[in-house]
Amino acid sequence: MGQPAAAPDPEEVGAFAFRVWGYKQGEMVSLLIHLGDRLGLYRQLDGAGRLTAEELAARTGLHARWLYEWLRGNAAAELLASEDGEQFELTAAGAMVLAREEDSLQFAAGAFGAPPEPGFVDDLAAAFRTGAGMPYDRHGAAGVHRTERMLGPWARLSLVPTILPALEDVAGRLADGALVADVGCGAGVALTSLARAYPASTFHGYELSSLAVERARARVAEAGLGNVEILHRRAEELPQEGAYSLVITFDCLNDMTRPGAAAAAIRGAFADDGTWLVKEIRCADTWEGNRRNPMLAMFLGFSVSSCMSSALSEPDGAGLGTIGLPPQATEQLAREAGFSRFRVHDFEDPANLYYEIRP
Repeated sequence: MGQPAAAPDPEEVGAFAFRVWGYKQGEMVSLLIHLGDRLGLYRQLDGAGRLTAEELAARTGLHARWLYEWLRGNAAAELLASEDGEQFELTAAGAMVLAREEDSLQFAAGAFGAPPEPGFVDDLAAAFRTGAGMPYDRHGAAGVHRTERMLGPWARLSLVPTILPALEDVAGRLADGALVADVGCGAGVALTSLARAYPASTFHGYELSSLAVERARARVAEAGLGNVEILHRRAEELPQEGAYSLVITFDCLNDMTRPGAAAAAIRGAFADDGTWLVKEIRCADTWEGNRRNPMLAMFLGFSVSSCMSSALSEPDGAGLGTIGLPPQATEQLAREAGFSRFRVHDFEDPANLYYEIRP
């Protein structure tokens, strides 16, 4: 008979339990951040100095007792400054992350959505048994909204002034007038940013999600842009006429069921002097390399709930997932599709790398 297992060290058990309950605390703080963003509380606190719950209630018309508990929770999480638990302040640094959606690349509050509905979690659990994932639209309109706000700052604030000028001959061609495709355009944040900056060019957005298409078309209409067309089509349906000067795929190749087919279609969609600009998650080719990322657990959580799930939502889906396209794999995907030039750009986006790919 084997020896009975030794009792674990109580201190080790305690430390493990503390770590697990820390994740539960994170779940609760996530809800507080979502409510603060949803109710405009961080925006009201921005630049207001120290406020009590009653003063915040006067500004917002909300109930002071509820605000008091919310304020104390944020202070406990070190999201608000408070010395006495009665007056609370959003610091300048905190405002850049929690309130300044329009002018801060570090804005993050929009990533905190409401908890998923029980039916979604039931379907996710069932996927572990069947192997079949859920399409992007299973997240509902809230998923489109959350993705738009999570990815929006870099598309609005960095794409035109920083990223495009770093690419060979791209900004000038767009200024003169070119045809551009945004494949997997989502809610159209990048597309509308480009269309405003380059009115002489024409922009086509390709998107599989019907909910994202609806939001993108509304966004284009709200902006009054006549040089943008949103198409409810998959990447493989790109016209093979070599007409596009620039094709972009932002945060979507790893979600696709057939990224290889998408890459081949993109290769056929533009001429030999065209450019494919890819944005994908910043990750490594090895587990050891990825373990150095302090946000790795979050990335893999996104993968289970969204990215890998979407990539397995059709038979024989690739299932790459959030960290499925590190630089080496992305280059291999491009070369197999017929591209020969591959350049990595690091714009200090904490979550992503950018790839300039040419025939």
